[in-house]
Amino acid sequence: MQVRLNKYIAQSGICSRRKADELIKEGKVKVNGEIVKDLGVKINPEKDLVEVEGNIIKPVEKKIYIKIYKPVGYLSAVGKDKFGRKTLTDLLKELDIKESLFPVGRLDYNSEGLLILTNDGEFANKIAHPKHEIRKIYHIEVVPKVNEERLNQMKKGAVLEDGFFKPDKVEILKHTKDSTWLLFEIHSGKKRILRRYVSKFNHKVRRLVRVKIDSISIENLKPRQFKHLTDKEVRSIYERNSAK
Repeated sequence: MQVRLNKYIAQSGICSRRKADELIKEGKVKVNGEIVKDLGVKINPEKDLVEVEGNIIKPVEKKIYIKIYKPVGYLSAVGKDKFGRKTLTDLLKELDIKESLFPVGRLDYNSEGLLILTNDGEFANKIAHPKHEIRKIYHIEVVPKVNEERLNQMKKGAVLEDGFFKPDKVEILKHTKDSTWLLFEIHSGKKRILRRYVSKFNHKVRRLVRVKIDSISIENLKPRQFKHLTDKEVRSIYERNSAK
């Protein structure tokens, strides 16, 4: 039986199917010793040898799903950072997580909260691909304080440098002495979208915490804590997208 090359790569546990497409286009994938750049290529898993960046890959036997509270000060990437910043590879080592996992989506270096790690590329694709429009909820502390007039403006959306953006929901959680905690619900995955959006209204983000991805919640996890997803949480992602 033949399968799409990008699907086979995703099944190997190194990345999502979307990232696999990027690797193929960049010429980092070989099939039987030959570089392949055609995204439509299919392979025979029983006969063909697939290499990604010089490493032979095979589908993983055990699929792993972890949710972790990523603290500030870590890049949402595996491997080493050319500027010497800590990455998820460092965090996993510090937490004694030995499995080879990659992040689903990203969470900025200065942001914190819920991050999902897995070796299941298909599962990652169900969450990260824009067509699935997975909802994410963030709690964001901004300065100066946000009044009702400004809140109403934020609800209407604004034009950013890469187009119009409107959050699915914005509400005030609480005020502190000099700041306001806001709840944002969005389905966009654009880089630093909430920081850029808040800045458009002359506010600055003091803290940004992601608390939920679809039905998967950070619960009561604290920074650097993690737990495996339940079967119900994993099924919820697959069932939600079964018709897409």
